[in-house]
Amino acid sequence: MASEQDELPPDSVGADFAEWIEQMPSGVDPVVEAARQRIGRIARQFGRVLERVADRQGVTVGDWAALSVLQRSGPPYERTPKQLADALGLTPGTISVRIDRLLRAGLVEPAPAADGRSRPVRLTAEGRRLWSDATAQRTIEDRRLFERALNREELDHLNTLLAPLLAGLEAEFGPAPRHDRLRPGA
Repeated sequence: MASEQDELPPDSVGADFAEWIEQMPSGVDPVVEAARQRIGRIARQFGRVLERVADRQGVTVGDWAALSVLQRSGPPYERTPKQLADALGLTPGTISVRIDRLLRAGLVEPAPAADGRSRPVRLTAEGRRLWSDATAQRTIEDRRLFERALNREELDHLNTLLAPLLAGLEAEFGPAPRHDRLRPGA
């Protein structure tokens, strides 16, 4: 693995770092800025993994995110449109369009409403299969990308370093959403 790591080109932050230092205003810590830039860029690149896998499955990343909310809700794998919208940070109109698309694709179906006002949906067997296949593919892609750059010990160390950073951010801003908040239309 170390020989593979030596073959990787420098990352975009490292390549531009010397130029950044000269252009940064006073008071900006270049080491903090470099770490923040790397974390942000890594998150965006993992977003590209989601897009690639979703495309292979014939759904959008947003559709997959909705299926994830339903799957993670546990049996009977159902939620109201409001619950889905809240979990995904979407407007009622956007979630309505998404639910309609998932209904037409046979990935969700109407579920009985307890109060007659809301119209919950639940995963179909096909929706659960697609979610499972997509999640397995994403995990394989993630593992391949991590193993390309880090061995298991380094990955464990990375998790050890990231955990207190996330805990500190959550202490300041509240718990991070469990589901990705996607850009509008995704």
